Amino acid sequence: MRVAKSRESIEPQTWNVYMITVGMNYHVLPGKQLDFEEKFAGVIDALKAAPGHTNSTLWKDVSDDASYLITSEWSDEMAFQEFIRSDAFRAVTNWGKEQILSGRPQHKVYKH
Repeated sequence: MRVAKSRESIEPQTWNVYMITVGMNYHVLPGKQLDFEEKFAGVIDALKAAPGHTNSTLWKDVSDDASYLITSEWSDEMAFQEFIRSDAFRAVTNWGKEQILSGRPQHKVYKH
């Protein structure tokens, strides 16, 4: 059994609060672009309901129409980490296993 730490259980001096933007890069299989874009609508709904989420945008590469970037803004990194460990996240991301993505997504966190 895995126990996630809440914000309250982390010592204040070890937990720095930074607003973050998460860049999530996805590459989809040829012909699956519309499927990816439609599935992303469900991800947006889950993100909007997540505590600490402020905004997300789906970007499409003009030079590679199978390459996407999702930028997601959060009040702090802990809020984002709690979301990606949640059942809500798993419920809206299982579709990637449906032969839509051509590889594993790449994520990067930018602290402001």
